[in-house]
Amino acid sequence: MSYIGTPPSNAFTSLLKQDFSTSATTGYTLDHAVNNANDIALFINFVRQEPTAGYAASGTTLTLTSATASSDDMYCVYLGQALQTVNPANVSVGTAQLIDGAVTSAKLASGAVANTPAFLVAQSSNQSISNVTNTIIQFGTEHLDTDNAFSSNRFTVPSGKGGLYLFTVALQMNGNISGAALGIRRYDSSNNQYSSGGGTADGFLNINITTNVQAFYASSTLKLVEGDYVEAMIYHNAGSTKTTYAPRTFFGGHKLIGV
Repeated sequence: MSYIGTPPSNAFTSLLKQDFSTSATTGYTLDHAVNNANDIALFINFVRQEPTAGYAASGTTLTLTSATASSDDMYCVYLGQALQTVNPANVSVGTAQLIDGAVTSAKLASGAVANTPAFLVAQSSNQSISNVTNTIIQFGTEHLDTDNAFSSNRFTVPSGKGGLYLFTVALQMNGNISGAALGIRRYDSSNNQYSSGGGTADGFLNINITTNVQAFYASSTLKLVEGDYVEAMIYHNAGSTKTTYAPRTFFGGHKLIGV
C-alpha cells in the first residue's frame, strides 16, 4: 500500500515475558509495573487465568486468588509492553542519533579510524645540492605509502582526503653547510605555489640555518584540499655544491584526524 511521508521501517515485535519460580504462596513480584490485572496475561500450568477473578495486579505486586504449588509452571506476558527491533534504512543514521561516547574502539573495524593518507620516504642515494638554488630533494625509497599518493618526489592529496596534514623532513649533509633553508613547499592542483604564511618569499615553510651544521629538519602543519601537493626542498649559499647523506635523509607526513 502507499504511504504519505516516509514508509515505516521493517520491524519485529515481541511481547515481554516473565517466568516465575513458584512456591506455596499467593504473592509474587512483577519485573515491570502495571496498572491492573488486564495489563498482563497470566498462565499457570499453561492455562491462562482470568484477570481479576484469578489474580490481581497493581504496580509490581501480583496477587493470586489461590496459592500455587512449587511444582507449578507460571509465567506472564506483559500486554502493554513490547520489545521492538527496527532495521534503519541505509545511510539513515547520522551523528545526531549517536550519544557522546556511544562508539568505542571495540566497535570499530580495524583501520576504520586512522591517520591516513600517510607516507614515509627516504633517499636511496646521495644528492648534489647546488649553491644558491632551490632544490627539490629526491626520494627513491618508499617505506610507507597508504594511498599510493607519493610519486615523483611529491605527495598529492587523494580524492576525498582533504584536511589538516602534518609533514616532517629531515636532512643530513656530507660536511658542514651554512646559509641553508630546509622546508616544505606546497602547490595547488594547477601548480600555483601557496603563500608560505611566514616562510621566505619563495614559499618555504621552513627553518633557516645560518651556522655550520650537518643535520637539520623542518616540520609543518598544512591545510590541504584534494589535488594539492607538497615537496621537500633545500637551499643554501655555502659557496659550492654540497651533498646529502642519503641514509639520514627522509620525508614523511600524515593526515590528522579529530581536528
